[in-house]
Amino acid sequence: MIKRTTERQASPLTSREIALKAARAALGKKAGDPLILDLGGLSFVADYFVICSGDSTTQVRAIAEAAEEELSRAGIRPAGIEGLRYCHWVLLDFGDVIVHVFEKETRDYYNLEKLWMDAAVIEIDEDKPDMGRQDKRAVHS
Repeated sequence: MIKRTTERQASPLTSREIALKAARAALGKKAGDPLILDLGGLSFVADYFVICSGDSTTQVRAIAEAAEEELSRAGIRPAGIEGLRYCHWVLLDFGDVIVHVFEKETRDYYNLEKLWMDAAVIEIDEDKPDMGRQDKRAVHS
């Protein structure tokens, strides 16, 4: 089931800031291995993927709801939400930013990080430098 909002308004935040807010909200719910992939120039689907995981379907739901609530406070609503019924993989579509919250086993199976291995990894802690477009095959093997 897709939950859709009818109104679309310009966000006061950049896509990168939206991705960082979502990732930090996930961290607040103890999400496992959160990362942000910069898909700029690699995909027409989105500019950023936020990927993280939970140890249970309950935690996956809590992480997804925390990301949605955090961005809602900033006036940003998802165009759609998929997967909340079973919570093995919840996808929140914020337009240029797509948040993927996986149950750990499901994340390992689909391995989006390997599929998008050419994408730059954005550090969630802005005090750390980005990995840039360096070869990350060793990181994602």
